[in-house]
Amino acid sequence: MIQNPHLRLFAGALMISFSPVFVKLTSVAPTTSGFYRVLFGGVVVVIYLAITRRRLTFSAKAWIALVLSAIFFALDLWFWHRSILYVGAGLSTLLANFQVLIMMAAGALLFNQRPSRMQLAAVPLAIAGLALIVGFDWDSFSADYRLGIAYGLLTAVCYAGYLLYMRQARMNSSHAMPSREIAVMSLLVAALLGLATAFEGVSLQIPSVSDGIWLLLYGVLCNAIGMLLIASSLSKVTTTEVGLALLAQPTLSFLWDILFFGRSLSLMEATGALLSLAGIYLGSMKTSQQA
Repeated sequence: MIQNPHLRLFAGALMISFSPVFVKLTSVAPTTSGFYRVLFGGVVVVIYLAITRRRLTFSAKAWIALVLSAIFFALDLWFWHRSILYVGAGLSTLLANFQVLIMMAAGALLFNQRPSRMQLAAVPLAIAGLALIVGFDWDSFSADYRLGIAYGLLTAVCYAGYLLYMRQARMNSSHAMPSREIAVMSLLVAALLGLATAFEGVSLQIPSVSDGIWLLLYGVLCNAIGMLLIASSLSKVTTTEVGLALLAQPTLSFLWDILFFGRSLSLMEATGALLSLAGIYLGSMKTSQQA
């Protein structure tokens, strides 16, 4: 484990930024790739818990919160993986990070946490950026592209739900790193996505060795190592650094989309991305420590 918490934070953001890349590199269905992400990642964390002899003991309230967080995270992956296929790795990840603004609203409505002026300024800034990326001629886009935008925003809603219930599950925990919660949540999500593939009539078969390698890397690097690196550093770094890490993930995902998959980026889209990232950053300035 990296000793420096600042390096752990940005290393975790770097790991997770590759998530949409792995999704696009595999030939399996979206639900299937989500299933193997949490299955492989969850198994790795369980092995870590077994080696360190940590027990999976939770209160009844924590178990309920973990189940609800798993439901939201399963929906998050379901929507996000489809958004990646329709609008690309970079834009889908940027849309998912609008969860920062949803968390800000949830804090005000549910926990009486009044947003700061910076946070209030973040909302129109991020929306303006999204309008520039998506464009103003909505009808000119294909049905799949419009659906991908909708899936990306639904991803943000579901990810916010996951964070809120994971926050509840961790409320009285004495462990600094949520490895136990991540292990349980990951395996619960794998079960839910496994059921989803059955209802969708989608196979869980891994068609090739290369697909298996990409899915294994996806689960180990992004779900297990990436999430643990970020979670273990949150209490040891400043809010500003957490905000920068939140920015790093969609920014890097946009970069990978351009470098690896040849995504074109117009000046208006680039301006919109910068405005949205600025809004996400301002929205995270206080919310990240409250969550």
